Amino acid sequence: MVSFDVPYNPDGWGPPEALESHHLRHAPYAPFSKADKLGRIADWTRNPFPSRPSGRGGADASVFDLAFGDDSLGAADDDSSFRLVDGRPAPRHPRFGPRWRFQQQRQLPQRKDEEVEARRREAEKERQRRDRLYNQNRAGAGQRREAAAFRSSVDIQPEWAMLDQIPFSTFSKLSYAVGEPEDIVACGAVEFYDRSYDRVNPKSDRKLERFKNRTFFKVTTTDDPVIRRLANEDKATVFATDTILAALMCSPRSVYSWDIVVQRVGNKLFFDKRDGSQLDLLSVNETSQEPLPEAKEDINSAYSLSVEAAYVNQNFSQQVLVRDGNRIAFEEPNPFASESEEPASVAYRYRRWKLDENISLVARCEVHGAMVDTKGGRSLLTINALNEFDPKYSGVDWRQKLETQRGAVLATELKNNANKLARWTAQALLSGADIMKLGYVSRAHPRDHFNHVILSVQGYKPREFAMQINLNTSNMWGIVKSIVDLCLKLNEGKYVLVKDPSKPQVRLYEVPADAFENDYVEEPLPEEEQVQPPTEEESNAASAAVAASRDAEEKDADV
Repeated sequence: MVSFDVPYNPDGWGPPEALESHHLRHAPYAPFSKADKLGRIADWTRNPFPSRPSGRGGADASVFDLAFGDDSLGAADDDSSFRLVDGRPAPRHPRFGPRWRFQQQRQLPQRKDEEVEARRREAEKERQRRDRLYNQNRAGAGQRREAAAFRSSVDIQPEWAMLDQIPFSTFSKLSYAVGEPEDIVACGAVEFYDRSYDRVNPKSDRKLERFKNRTFFKVTTTDDPVIRRLANEDKATVFATDTILAALMCSPRSVYSWDIVVQRVGNKLFFDKRDGSQLDLLSVNETSQEPLPEAKEDINSAYSLSVEAAYVNQNFSQQVLVRDGNRIAFEEPNPFASESEEPASVAYRYRRWKLDENISLVARCEVHGAMVDTKGGRSLLTINALNEFDPKYSGVDWRQKLETQRGAVLATELKNNANKLARWTAQALLSGADIMKLGYVSRAHPRDHFNHVILSVQGYKPREFAMQINLNTSNMWGIVKSIVDLCLKLNEGKYVLVKDPSKPQVRLYEVPADAFENDYVEEPLPEEEQVQPPTEEESNAASAAVAASRDAEEKDADV
């Protein structure tokens, strides 16, 4: 045993002060904090003469195992005996977790080739399930939309001979590059855009006004005096309007039926539209999966919404302009307006494209306004309006989403109105407009189709917007070039190109020379009746009915 004496200190810890010569008097003191781990001060049970070395100190390790890290005290490293107490709860057994079964399945021992085969089978089952759901959805949507009575835009008569049938799948593979167009004639006058409408939002909306005194013209190709003059001067081979060309260019995106009259006169080719044609109206929710009401008298039917959209679009294109008499007048006056009429702010640009060495195309293109840019130059605009009729059909409430999620609103419109937006973009590209203004117009109340409010106005550059909606200009001109080449091979006469109401294809019919002169389309309406606003009596009656409906809804909400 090792013997040593420890002096007694009755006044406290450590050696007494009286023992100045004590050997512990000058021993160094190692301070420590409460966070430091403390080892043993003295181990009375330890064997001072171990049979074999243990630890770093070996047989010469001191019985004083001070763990303060001071080498002068000969402290041994005793960290191996230190244990930290963990106060956290013990983890749950994995078998009680919600995904224990799947974890166990993944842990099953399998050969590598068996795992690959199992994954392949699971992927195949998942693909078949997705395909089955996709086909069911398409079949269901087709049945719903067929139930909505998609009829042909024109009655196919028994004496008509079908010459060709072109599926839209062939259009997607076409591509043709054309050069920059040449401006031949410019007619009409346009007003300047009111920049205050760029600050309109759902909280500070503006009521849509009615422009009864201004006249809007929807003149077909062969009735245009300027095109007749250019044809007599042999300025081109093919003649059309931007509305007709846009319908052809964007035909793969169309769902509703439409028709274009083709007249071959000598070596000239004219693309026309019938009076009261669907091309004069604007489709609403054409590419949506939600079916619209079938009854034509319903305010939310496809026909009623088309008339309403055309009415909203015309009035919006005039309201966002500054009506102070300051206009940009082009070379010639409006070719369709008489002296007693006040034409709408529209300019007509007759532009010529060279399709090949022997074929040139002249189209009448419209611009609706002008704007002075920051550099002092003038930019031409096309102005159009999207209209919201009932949020439950689109699933997006413009009044709530336009300020915070404008991209989501535009994406929904691109899904539900892909054909209409593509046509507007194609018309802006054809007319050479610098900016296309797009307005968001909504009903004052979902059941009031007479009164509307402007919620927002956005501006886009046509080429950038075309890239955004995946509209390929080369493919557009490829479709036009293929149709032109097909029609130029026909004999002189009258033909009609009809979009099939139930299939993605167009059919070419040969019709008698006097066809469409009596206009035997189903329930034809004069153009002025299609786009004229309702009378004051109808508007007041509708407003009263809407007010009564609102009062009833508020009472129901209170209850």
